[in-house]
Amino acid sequence: MRAIANPSLVDVDPPDDAVPSFRDREDAGTRLAERLAAHREANTLVLGIPRGGVPVAAAVARALGAELDILVARKLGAPISPELAIGAVTADGQRFLNESIVRDIGVSSAYLERVTREELAEAARREARFRGGAPPASVAGRTVILVDDGLATGATMIAAARSARARKPAKLVVAVPVGSIDACAALRREADEVVCLATPEPFWAVGVYYEDFGQTGDAEVERLLRDARSARQPAPL
Repeated sequence: MRAIANPSLVDVDPPDDAVPSFRDREDAGTRLAERLAAHREANTLVLGIPRGGVPVAAAVARALGAELDILVARKLGAPISPELAIGAVTADGQRFLNESIVRDIGVSSAYLERVTREELAEAARREARFRGGAPPASVAGRTVILVDDGLATGATMIAAARSARARKPAKLVVAVPVGSIDACAALRREADEVVCLATPEPFWAVGVYYEDFGQTGDAEVERLLRDARSARQPAPL
């Protein structure tokens, strides 16, 4: 059976045994870090995908003693359902399209161009706000771990992975607490390593596998980034 990327399009409910696997995003990040212990090195960079991926990434970065930054990617929603990802775009203009979905539901070129412009502008706005004027972390020559709170279609992570790859990391790792089998397989073609703690089948939605999947706000993302920067500052003499 193929993964169900968007349960809102299916007139069924998740089975009773589709129980949450993680208390919240911090718990997911702490458990994910255990599988990433081999990357505990000074040159590792953890990039969280805002907004929900940042609390997970922050927990990973703390556990590994790694630098934390963000890579903003925005889903391109389908005209029939904004929750269904037909692709994604990053703040630097990298775009990924799921050509099979685009073809199957007959998405027009005009719609694609419009939604791409809108989401690209929003990605750039968020990146500027979240960083607060701080420059992006250097990627070239480093081990880079891309983190989100889960993978459904994988479109957002694919766009993020291609954006990160273009900046010449020494190694690119994709790490998520939970994901669909199809999405994880797709990411293995984009990254040097994929770490996914759980691949339930069928896959219902990322939030099903969390006890607390409350929305992550902009202010929380900004706070986590500030706290991470402060933690890496040398102590005053």
